[in-house]
Amino acid sequence: MVPKSEERFIRLNLTTIVVTLLLILAGGIVRSTGSGMGCPDWPKCFDQYVPPTAVSQLPADYKEKFVAERVAKNERFAKTLDKMGKSQLADSIRHDASILQPETFNAAKTWTEYVNRLMGALTGFLLLGLLIFSFTYRRTAKRIIALSFLNLIIVGFQAWLGSIVVSTNLVAWIVTVHMLLALVILAILIYTYNYAQQMHKQRTVVMAQVFWLKLLIFLGIVVTVVQIVLGTEVREAVDAVSRSLRYGDRGSWLSRVGEIFSLHRDLAIAVLLLNIIIYKVTKDRFSGKSAALMVINSIAVTLILQIITGLLLSNLALPPYAQALHILFSTLLFSLQYYLYLLVYKTTAYKQGIN
Repeated sequence: MVPKSEERFIRLNLTTIVVTLLLILAGGIVRSTGSGMGCPDWPKCFDQYVPPTAVSQLPADYKEKFVAERVAKNERFAKTLDKMGKSQLADSIRHDASILQPETFNAAKTWTEYVNRLMGALTGFLLLGLLIFSFTYRRTAKRIIALSFLNLIIVGFQAWLGSIVVSTNLVAWIVTVHMLLALVILAILIYTYNYAQQMHKQRTVVMAQVFWLKLLIFLGIVVTVVQIVLGTEVREAVDAVSRSLRYGDRGSWLSRVGEIFSLHRDLAIAVLLLNIIIYKVTKDRFSGKSAALMVINSIAVTLILQIITGLLLSNLALPPYAQALHILFSTLLFSLQYYLYLLVYKTTAYKQGIN
């Protein structure tokens, strides 16, 4: 029987996973609607805890004010990069002309970004709650405490990096790192959730070895992460094209992106084929109402939805709703693949007694 204190931790862990996925969806909406600079400062928004709804609520020189603050913050960041031996990168930030371009107030974009920040704050409080509740495992599973603490540190760094994303005017590589850190946070949450659950369950036993299935799932995770990174690079290339065309001729943006989009599209085929193989092998190895079967079925549905949103993006001139959903489903695919890997990793082959 699972103690109530542990049940509380498991429920809160699952809630935090769901909220983190919703935060990624909110980030996707921000990205797809071009609202990333809706708040030119951080953590406040236009120097207010509750952002304005009209430009009349801002000082006349608000553009110059926030550009000056951004330049000062970037200089501090550049000095940090200098100390790390990244002088070339520091100079590229110092001489990025886009940073000097003021943002015109847009209430819709401001509040879109503000809601995204509120979701981020909620995620941070949930992670703090998880750390507090994790002490129920101080005698039985100290790794849960350590990982919960690590996740809180990472989300703090993620929040700081979010401020750098704003101050550098969405510099490409920082946006990519921001996305990868979100995957790390999710992976830790999924690990602690699964570990806490498995403490009170017996290992699943199957009739055949699952070594190759583990390897296939691991490869699937790697390919999915690469695909997510490529997707962020495609988005960055689209941003560059859209700016060069002054946000006109939307239907031609993807055709102007170049090879990175072709690579992203071709790798999607590899993701599909690899997951079909994983689906078949998992179905062969597991039977009944195994959790692994439920997860692999969820992966199949998520993959189909991911392909549909990708086709919508390709054929309907990048509709914003499809962009946000595409990011969500790619992240959900990673999450389910990683959870499946953890389930299969704890599976034992009958008689051989090995994983």
